[in-house]
Amino acid sequence: MASSSSHQTNIPRHLDPGGGKPLDHEVPIQVVTESSQLPAEFLNPSAAKQLIIGFDCEGVDLCRHGTLCIMQLAFPDAIYLVDAIKGGESLIKACKPALESSHITKVIHDCKRDSEALYFQFGIKLHNVVDTQIAYSQIEEQEGRTRLPDDYISFVGLLADPRYCGILYVIVFICIVSFRSYNLISYGKKIGFLYNPLYSCDLYLEDLNAGVSYLEKEEVRVLLRQDPMFWTYRPLSEMMIRAAADDVRFLLHIYYKMMEKLNQRSLWYLAVRGMFYCRCFCINENDYADWPHIPPIPDNLIIEDTAPEEEVLSALDVPPGKMGRVIGRRGASILSVKESCNAEIFIGGAKGPPDKVFIVGPVKQVRKAEAMLRGKMLDIY
Repeated sequence: MASSSSHQTNIPRHLDPGGGKPLDHEVPIQVVTESSQLPAEFLNPSAAKQLIIGFDCEGVDLCRHGTLCIMQLAFPDAIYLVDAIKGGESLIKACKPALESSHITKVIHDCKRDSEALYFQFGIKLHNVVDTQIAYSQIEEQEGRTRLPDDYISFVGLLADPRYCGILYVIVFICIVSFRSYNLISYGKKIGFLYNPLYSCDLYLEDLNAGVSYLEKEEVRVLLRQDPMFWTYRPLSEMMIRAAADDVRFLLHIYYKMMEKLNQRSLWYLAVRGMFYCRCFCINENDYADWPHIPPIPDNLIIEDTAPEEEVLSALDVPPGKMGRVIGRRGASILSVKESCNAEIFIGGAKGPPDKVFIVGPVKQVRKAEAMLRGKMLDIY
């Protein structure tokens, strides 16, 4: 059963976020219902104490209209599960200075919907993120691999990549009611059984030089499909606590692995695209005027013939009844635009906003995509 103090079940701290070396001690998970339980340096950001944390959110239909239930913060020495259900709006708003601060780097995988929920539900403008989905694409491009339209790495896929997660962590559910003790066997692999009140125990397998196979993630997805209100239930179960913590526990390790690979050009793209991802679905009447300004191209990248082109975010209005033409049958229409332009194109879909298409990329490519999409909306007789 969860409590507001440090939870009795610790998760193994397998990776040192700074160097990626296995460690023997554990990282505690703390369920937070009051802001006083969070580190002071997080609640009061300062240039003198720069922080890098893993970050994620869980909720019901997470977007502007959904319900944010848990906000996960991964520090090198602890994981905090900020309980928005029990702590309420005041707890989340106490985190606002940190989430908007340029002194705290938030490492997250695909921040768009998380940012949308924070903005419309709590007035928080998520800032200074390192989005590992963007970073992965930049590294692939650096290394000469071409990404197909809509071929975005999932978080589970990222964990499975041995370049970023150096340990295989397979979670297998086995229902052996009689086996409820911790056991450790070593024969080239380590096998540890941890008691779980829902499934009796979990099987953890570790193998060096492999990625992370995150089978429990699929188990949670099944539960979410069966009951979309899964994250609203209190007290938090052992499975909920572990699943929420597991979504951030490797992010710092992945961050440092990626930083080793990214060149200066890619780092600039990462920063700018991260800012665009944060505000993408947060469109309002003032056209993002209240968000931090986009940094210019650094002087060291302005080299004749090789300087990166300015990046922009465009929110294209789609008239009522025209979105079907934009998307096309089985997505064929919008896919053709994506294949023709070196720009990222997002639609709100069922979560909304339903009447806009968002385009991110170099100015010329964004303008090209806009023209093609407007063409799709025209009535042709």
